[in-house]
Amino acid sequence: MDNTAKAVASPTLDPGQEPWVGLRRFTAARIALGRTGGSQRMTTVLDFRLSHARARDAVMAPFDIDGVRTRLEHAGFAIQRIATGVADKKTYLVRPDLGRQLDVSSRTQITSLASDWGQRDLVIIISDGLAAQAAERHAEETVTRLAGLLVGAGWTLYPILLAPFGRVKLQDEVGELLGARHSLILLGERPGLGMPDSLGAYLTHRPCAACTDANRNCVSNIRPEGLPPAEAARKIAHLLIESARLGLSGVALKDTQAANGLSDQAL
Repeated sequence: MDNTAKAVASPTLDPGQEPWVGLRRFTAARIALGRTGGSQRMTTVLDFRLSHARARDAVMAPFDIDGVRTRLEHAGFAIQRIATGVADKKTYLVRPDLGRQLDVSSRTQITSLASDWGQRDLVIIISDGLAAQAAERHAEETVTRLAGLLVGAGWTLYPILLAPFGRVKLQDEVGELLGARHSLILLGERPGLGMPDSLGAYLTHRPCAACTDANRNCVSNIRPEGLPPAEAARKIAHLLIESARLGLSGVALKDTQAANGLSDQAL
């Protein structure tokens, strides 16, 4: 049989008969989809459209900030709500610059609180970002486990800041106003097909207005099907402790987690 004949014959095979279908158990990526003639199967097309709709819904979904606050308070955290220059989702999507900075009221508020709180090691900010359900589902566990590890290592933490419509760079202004040694922002990442609840974590040493993306480290895809919150907390704690030891963050800070010596007993 020539190559043309083989190409015509292959669509008649059941996907389960194709050897590479077994790779599906290792990934959520769309592989081994099969086809009908020269087209995708209807079930494949419908599944794609459903995942795309879920991703769009995740971006537009409102942030249950009160629910996040309640869970964190039950876990024993002090909470402070702040606001960016964004008041609604549409503005957030078309004006990313406004999500990178505090509004006037919150800037005054943080400046005042800085003297009351004193200088501490880490400020943690939680925002909805581009996927509110990521913060709603995974931020509380990630922060609780992370705080346990860091407090066990002698770190001091500011009250947790909740900031709807925040962008990554918001941590620079907040951290600089407080005089924090490190800042960390947790927020929903841009949804991918099949993963609308992925949480991202970005940390910066000595945050200030001059910081760029090259000055921070990112731990992404925090969710049970990706990097589970407990593992993410250990990785973030390791990076923060190494950052403090070396006095830097960003491209110069490498993940050497095997040597960090952290124990779950701190939780």
